[in-house]
Amino acid sequence: MPMDQSELTTEQVLKRDIPWETYMTTKLISGTALQLLRRYDKRSESQRASLLDDDGSSYVRVFVKILRDIFKEETVEYVLSLIDEMLTANPKRARLFHDNSLANEDIYEPFVRLLWKGNWFIQEKSCKILARIVSARPKNLYGGGVNGEASDSKSKFTTIDDVLKGLVDWLCTQLRSPSHPNLGVPIAVNCLATLLKEPLVRSSFVQADGVKLLIPLINPVSNQTTPIASAQTNQQQSMQLLYETCLCIWLLSYFEPAVEYLATSRCVPRLTEVIKSSTKEKVVRVIVMTFKNLLPKGTFGAQMVDLGISLIVQNLKAQAWGDEDLVEALNQLDEGLKDNVKKLSSFDKYKQEVLLGHLDWTPAHKDAFFWRENINVFEENDFQILRVLITILDTSNDPRSLAVACFDLSQFIQHHPSGRIIVNDLKAKERVMKLMNHENAEVTKNALLCIQRLFLGAKYASFLQA
Repeated sequence: MPMDQSELTTEQVLKRDIPWETYMTTKLISGTALQLLRRYDKRSESQRASLLDDDGSSYVRVFVKILRDIFKEETVEYVLSLIDEMLTANPKRARLFHDNSLANEDIYEPFVRLLWKGNWFIQEKSCKILARIVSARPKNLYGGGVNGEASDSKSKFTTIDDVLKGLVDWLCTQLRSPSHPNLGVPIAVNCLATLLKEPLVRSSFVQADGVKLLIPLINPVSNQTTPIASAQTNQQQSMQLLYETCLCIWLLSYFEPAVEYLATSRCVPRLTEVIKSSTKEKVVRVIVMTFKNLLPKGTFGAQMVDLGISLIVQNLKAQAWGDEDLVEALNQLDEGLKDNVKKLSSFDKYKQEVLLGHLDWTPAHKDAFFWRENINVFEENDFQILRVLITILDTSNDPRSLAVACFDLSQFIQHHPSGRIIVNDLKAKERVMKLMNHENAEVTKNALLCIQRLFLGAKYASFLQA
């Protein structure tokens, strides 16, 4: 009975005997290719290294041609394993695929095709190999054809743009619906951590709505209830996935369209929960670097202040870290947060709380001075904050958030000259009335206050409340 392809290892595959002579007889490989394979196949690592040092591009040509012309699954798995083994032993060998002697070879096409048409073992190897080859290409090959020629629709080559787009599509598919239940997501994130250094990959990934697929993966590594040996393995795998996910977020923090998405997601709160509990230096470092990147952008500063990141940074600074870059980044983040606190207005903090959708009785809500001073600011962006408050009434399951949202709407009605008209125009009345029968007393009380102000006017409602 054949082995489940998802359980195959490179070592097991490389124990096979491939009938190279038969392939030559049927003219699927040339006599020269057969000679090269006989010298290379089943040899020691040092012998193979010597052959690759002497004539690596010739071996690459043979491997690529086999993948292009031979479709027998066992042979495809074998050649992919040879390439993977070659690149794992020395990642710099990925440059061999860009040798000038391969200018007339479409080196990418077999791997891109196998991403979609192979079994899991083939898909995984093709993805890893492609990521390494693409990352090793000469820097003048951004965009355009395989060997830097201008890309055009008539080209017989698979262009770099085609490769990167194909990879992003496959990686997003794995994050949404993995081909392998345990390995699909980790492999996708591992490759993304390499590929998101590419500007085109960042752009394609954001356009494919891939950023939202990463956010749920930002979770503290929990303690396992499985046996100790298994728990340690699972925890190591979970920690690596967490680190590589955070690395992807850090790379995306340099790309403005991605930053815009991160600002409205639960990214920063999730990263905060991770950094509170993580003792892994590499995880702490990449999150601190991400915070440092995001701090000056948009409303991230207010968000970080509200999440108490200043205190977390102080605690981290008190620890002994071996990484000087981390120490420096912590100091810079600390200074940036202090400056942010000084500059942060009460409305900025209030706005950030509303946009996050988790409301509480923070001081601004019941501060009459806050409402008098900032009432006209609520008109910005076509009453964006009011619209979000009303959305919270529709979508939140948190009684405290619902109660505070009702109260804030009543405060707006009370303090804005046209408050009743504006809130009515935004169709808030029906939503608030539904909450008058809520099971939570705090919600019903504030929903009633809001309705009173909508129907009776601010002064009479205040009299009734008193």
